[in-house]
Amino acid sequence: MERAIRAPKPSALINEVLTPAYVAGSLLQANPFLSTPRGNGKRVLVWPGFGASNASTAVLRNYLKFFGYRASGWDIGRNDGDVLGMLEVLKEKVLLEAHNAPVTLVGWSLGGYLAREVARECPDQVRHVVTMGSPVIGGPKYTSIAAAFDDAQNSLDEIERLVDERYAEPLTVPVTALYSKSDGVVAWQACIDERSPNVEHIEVFTSHAGFGFDARVFQLVAARIAQHNEAAC
Repeated sequence: MERAIRAPKPSALINEVLTPAYVAGSLLQANPFLSTPRGNGKRVLVWPGFGASNASTAVLRNYLKFFGYRASGWDIGRNDGDVLGMLEVLKEKVLLEAHNAPVTLVGWSLGGYLAREVARECPDQVRHVVTMGSPVIGGPKYTSIAAAFDDAQNSLDEIERLVDERYAEPLTVPVTALYSKSDGVVAWQACIDERSPNVEHIEVFTSHAGFGFDARVFQLVAARIAQHNEAAC
């Protein structure tokens, strides 16, 4: 399928170099500890992006813990990009975690895509999904790391086709999708889901690396989690 989406130009990676400036600016513009709602022990699972581990989401998880959420990462090491393999493991984890009440899934980049797909297959166990700079169109095709996935076994076009096929099963769980036009890794257009019925898209001003450290992002994540927790009561 031909799409009018292009991976970020190499020059866009300057935004990733500028991540400290984005994060510093966010602290000046927003106090992440102001008016953040309490989590009251609600369960939140936070999943990292491609090539990253729980260490990358530690700041966000600690922020959510500070406000009373039971936030944790995953126990499968680094995100190695094996989507189908990780999906099976993560589905089992969610089924175990949600035996008393549905959980919230927060995912950064590929971690967000995994969160959506687990929610697609386990809608009764997931209350709400938050994605941060997550490509939901094309898989890695419209990212600056596309070449790492393009080989004889899995061409980028084939991965894109497989991603499109999954929409045959509707995603009914509410999703908050954060995206940034300053993202130097993922084309922001690839973060827009126009096929699922219950997705709220919110533009933020940060780099791809900044999603895990930006005060404004933290406030939005906490606010939307609280909003959907209240709606479920």
